[in-house]
Amino acid sequence: MDLKTLNNICKNTMIDHLGIEFTEIGENHIIATMPVDNRTIQPMKRLHGGASMALAETIGSAGSLAILNSKDFMVLGVEISGSHVASTNESEVKATGTLVYQGKARHVWEIRIEDKNRKLLSICRLTNSILPVKNKEDNA
Repeated sequence: MDLKTLNNICKNTMIDHLGIEFTEIGENHIIATMPVDNRTIQPMKRLHGGASMALAETIGSAGSLAILNSKDFMVLGVEISGSHVASTNESEVKATGTLVYQGKARHVWEIRIEDKNRKLLSICRLTNSILPVKNKEDNA
């Protein structure tokens, strides 16, 4: 799946609402940016940890989707954990997801969220379940 397609399928979703934009897809990695603005900050005007977790799950899920045939498989996040190690009030963050395990039924991603100065803000791990898409005839 290419960047344009990936960004297009996210229109009119929470991903779009948070301003997340995919900027790079590689064989075992994916990168996206997210603004730090009124949609993603907490009352102290810092990046909200929940927004960081939404970004991390978005990155890992999209990364799995990008390496699968989406007509045959679907991706469901089944576990996510994250450690927020710093805060920022910069205008944008970048998340880089790296595939650390690719099995037939599970993918595990490590996601690093950094500010524009490459300061580590959060490190997360996402486990995705990879499920076959059932044929329409199977549902009849």
